[in-house]
Amino acid sequence: MPTSDAGYDLTPLNPDDIDKLAAGLSDEERKVLLDHGTEHPFCGTLLDNKQDGVYHCRLCDLPLFNSEHKFDSGTGWPSFFAPFDPDHIRYLEDHSAGMMRTEIRCPRCDSHLGHVFPDGPPPSGQRYCLNSVAMTFVPKGE
Repeated sequence: MPTSDAGYDLTPLNPDDIDKLAAGLSDEERKVLLDHGTEHPFCGTLLDNKQDGVYHCRLCDLPLFNSEHKFDSGTGWPSFFAPFDPDHIRYLEDHSAGMMRTEIRCPRCDSHLGHVFPDGPPPSGQRYCLNSVAMTFVPKGE
């Protein structure tokens, strides 16, 4: 069983487990997480969240990003300059929409999260651009 440096099990879920977890998803969550869609900009519930805590994968609950790495990119989607743990993000080339981008997915359940771009702030220079519906937020201390 693969484990991240942060101590989380990264064993890929089987299709039956993913189907069980996906049973309670809304149409929009299903469109983004399972069908690799994108929510409309400036509409996500987590865009303006300023609380301290951790953003988790909506489907399998793997921690993805810390609030201390969140910044206002002005793009209309929650943005981060670094993941919770580098192993908690999977990267794939995405040639859709007539351009080359880097898609980011959850390594455990393979849910589509968003994309990463090389135009973020220091220290990483990366902008992880996420769909709000792809995440849940867990306030610090919970």
